[in-house]
Amino acid sequence: MTIAFDNTYARDLPGTYLRIAPDVAPAPRLLLLNRPLADRLGLGMTDTEAAAWLSGAAVPPGADPIAQAYAGHQFGGFSPQLGDGRAHLLGEVLTPDGQRFDLQLKGSGKTPFSRGGDGKAALGPMLREVLISEFLAAVGIPTTRALAVVATGETIWRERALPGAVLARVAASHLRVGTFQFFWARGDQAQVKALADYAIARHYPTLVGTDQPYLGFLDAVIERQARLIAQWMGVGFIHGVMNTDNMAISGESIDFGPCAFMEGYAPGTVFSSIDRQGRYAYANQPAILGWNLARLAETLVPLLDPDPDRAVDLANARLEGIAGRYRTEWLAVMRRKLGLVGEDAGDAALADDLLAAMGGADWTLTFLRLGDEASLRPLFDDFTAMRAWLPRWRARAGEGAAQRLAAANPAVIPRNHQVEEALTAATDGDMAPFQALLAAVQQPFVPQEAFLLPAPTGFGAYVTYCGT
Repeated sequence: MTIAFDNTYARDLPGTYLRIAPDVAPAPRLLLLNRPLADRLGLGMTDTEAAAWLSGAAVPPGADPIAQAYAGHQFGGFSPQLGDGRAHLLGEVLTPDGQRFDLQLKGSGKTPFSRGGDGKAALGPMLREVLISEFLAAVGIPTTRALAVVATGETIWRERALPGAVLARVAASHLRVGTFQFFWARGDQAQVKALADYAIARHYPTLVGTDQPYLGFLDAVIERQARLIAQWMGVGFIHGVMNTDNMAISGESIDFGPCAFMEGYAPGTVFSSIDRQGRYAYANQPAILGWNLARLAETLVPLLDPDPDRAVDLANARLEGIAGRYRTEWLAVMRRKLGLVGEDAGDAALADDLLAAMGGADWTLTFLRLGDEASLRPLFDDFTAMRAWLPRWRARAGEGAAQRLAAANPAVIPRNHQVEEALTAATDGDMAPFQALLAAVQQPFVPQEAFLLPAPTGFGAYVTYCGT
């Protein structure tokens, strides 16, 4: 078959990428193909075609492989040139209903942006991205999606020899805050404008032809990102590396390296081995949201108004509103999680007081069991504060709360110990635990006893790694 590629990024934005083909996988073997996603995209590939095209072994007809340029603030320090060091954008796929998605290979070989890396990926991190992104998609959180994982037949050296793999990823686009920063840092305002025009046309088309499209663009990205981070917080998701090059203009979750889920509620939770100062801890994610968006705003200032002072004032006004916008989105998430109908002036205090009462109780199970005090109590070392809080919640939630709790709160999340067990088994050649866990996180609102409980005693402190 052929894929309906329409490669507007490569065609319309010269100078924003380098053309380079992926490395040829020596012995591609298809380990996973997301058939429902493939069908949605209109990709009727055979397994043989998928193994070749989604590994780099062969370039599909109509593809135009490129590595995109971008910069980024990494842990607060600016790197003026990053770019796709181990990824190749094959092109954009048009679905049967006319939607446009990027099709990208990750771990597909070295590019000029590799900065000394090998350009390859080990199997475990690619499967981790599948688990995390499929869970987020299943609970309705915007995210890139995993189309396929293909074993390459190569050995990848990290701390030890590991099987190599390529992830085929689907995204609304791969435009990042860092994409704008790349050209802003070089003083190339014409390219920043071209990127903004492209992003507006692709992601925010209602802004085309308006009086202030670039201000509207900034507003729209702020709105989507505030909602996204609030949704992350609602499921206890910790991205782990919220650099500006990992914030997508589309409002999707992207780049799942050292990410993981908070189990016992602890606002300072950090999993990433490289986040030694806790910059991207769970509770810091809303503040980093504002910091990253400020970096986007400064690239857009010359486009906001011909008067530089007025342009800065416009940008600052938007940035000053981010905290309030996030708080609104977070409260909406919490209302759903608490099974509340409508809005009440006391809802914010009710949510805040729950967090104060939780201590180290399991985040996921606490919300799931709010309607059943007998099953809720064992989650807490000290139930005193919760005992005082519950009558307030019952009075506010009213009838039908149990059903609303079950509909809003996942029973299954990618529990850290089960993720590690699945990835370890897959690395050793046994995909069965991974397939079982994947099936469970794709139906997160279906209680499955084997996937409900936290790690057993002795699992220890959990540490994640970026995979490069």
